[in-house]
Amino acid sequence: MWGRWLPVCVATALSFPGCSASGDQQVLVFAASSLTDVFDRLEHDFETEHPGVDVIVNYGGSSLLAGQIEQGAPADVFAAADLATMKRVLVADSPFAEPVVFARNRMAIAVEEGNPMGITGLAGLTADGLVVVLADEEVPAGAYAAAMLQQAGVELTPASYESNVRAVAAKVALGEADAGIVYRTDIFADGERLDEVVIPDPQNITADYPIEVLHDGVNAQAFVDFVLGATGRVVLSDAGFEIP
Repeated sequence: MWGRWLPVCVATALSFPGCSASGDQQVLVFAASSLTDVFDRLEHDFETEHPGVDVIVNYGGSSLLAGQIEQGAPADVFAAADLATMKRVLVADSPFAEPVVFARNRMAIAVEEGNPMGITGLAGLTADGLVVVLADEEVPAGAYAAAMLQQAGVELTPASYESNVRAVAAKVALGEADAGIVYRTDIFADGERLDEVVIPDPQNITADYPIEVLHDGVNAQAFVDFVLGATGRVVLSDAGFEIP
């Protein structure tokens, strides 16, 4: 249920907060699915600079990851796609209660390369016969999409709600949907198969991405500092994120 790190934790169950067979040499990071490309690269670069440290990243919709943490999943670091979801997992009297916004993102309409359906904006998503998919409103990308559509006065019934924003982008890229509302960075990550229809600023939403250490550990804090530092800023910018 909890992704790639489950085999590491199965022996110790949840008896130890870090659930780490190698102690502080392992950092368990929970990250929003829209950060996949960025954190894959940061994981590699951090491990190169910190020999012997194993960074394990579990990706998913932010609300799903928060739910796992609330149920006892042993995340050392959490990087979410909105502040509200981050606040769910922070303990009031914890020393780790000041998440830092490390990146910002914008929403866009993802269409197949060449925009064969000629979609020009949010209102165009209601055209007859158009197959549109959205992220579930439980995850930030879905909540942002719902808010934008409501603000624009667009009533839309999607063909499906996906568990995370990357699944929305994948359906469009595979030709299983004509369009979907995703982060601009999701289109940037699959630029060979997807094109962007820009959502104008008055209709758009800026997503703040916070990061925080949840369990004390030298390497957990070092990884967060790495994300916030020069290397992290370059990797995020290269992926299309805005830097605060």
